[in-house]
Amino acid sequence: MHQKTRIFIVAAIAVAMVVALAIALSRTPHEANSGRSGPSGPGGILRVVAAENFWGSLAAQIGGAHVDVLSLVSDPNADPHEYEASAADARAVAQADYVIENGAGYDSWMDRLIGAGQGSRSDRKTLNVAARVGVQEGGNPHLWYGPDYVNAAAAQMEQDLAALDPANAAYYEANYQTLQASLAAGYQGRIAAIKAQFGGTKVAATEDIFSYLADAAGLDLVSPKPFISAVAEGNDPPPASVVQFEDQLRSGQVKVLVYNEQTVTPLTDSMRQIAAQSGIPVVGITETMQPPNATFQDWMGGQVTALMRALSSGK
Repeated sequence: MHQKTRIFIVAAIAVAMVVALAIALSRTPHEANSGRSGPSGPGGILRVVAAENFWGSLAAQIGGAHVDVLSLVSDPNADPHEYEASAADARAVAQADYVIENGAGYDSWMDRLIGAGQGSRSDRKTLNVAARVGVQEGGNPHLWYGPDYVNAAAAQMEQDLAALDPANAAYYEANYQTLQASLAAGYQGRIAAIKAQFGGTKVAATEDIFSYLADAAGLDLVSPKPFISAVAEGNDPPPASVVQFEDQLRSGQVKVLVYNEQTVTPLTDSMRQIAAQSGIPVVGITETMQPPNATFQDWMGGQVTALMRALSSGK
């Protein structure tokens, strides 16, 4: 969601204080004055911190036994836009060899953690996925729903891990190839199947989290843009867009409604109920992996499969 991460002055000051304290406590005198390089974890393990668990899953699969991945946002009941970083988070980022964030304003709290901890690891690498794929702040930040963006992020992770740990570069390359094969044969293959069978089908969504996936699947996302943009930004949609959306659902103009289960509002819930009453299948999707211990491709594959079934059963 574009601007839903709200930055309040008091909160920013509090985060800065937490970060500074955590970083100070996390450093030993040797760490504070050495330009250490290479894996910092026990036994030469790379310490990886991902802002969200969907990116963390990809990094863990590529890094395998040579990485220790911590994903900061993994609670299925939490709204990632409203996440508040803790002292433990700041300490983990300060000590990490590799830090991954989504970017595009989705996890701006991570920018503060990275900025505050820059002096602790001169050799640390960071990956801002949005910057890597060319999506600016203010654009749709739900990059993990775009297959091409996922592939680009995974490729960059493999390159970065190999650069940090050259001795195991072949290992990371092999794991990356295995991951790519799994992505292509699994959920991305199902997206292609949807495009072949249902390309051009009109669908609706309560917000723009579904936009990249709809584009990849060749579906016609007809929900009023003022509605889905306002919901994405945490604002009230224009009344005319609400009426238009309700008419689309009640008249059966769309075959499926895609619903974000993790950022529910009374208005989006009302749309879900109207769709159900109108006999339109509702497909729930989430912002973070559920269950949190699933792999990225299993989680995304389950959602794409649910979408395919809904398209097959809709009016």
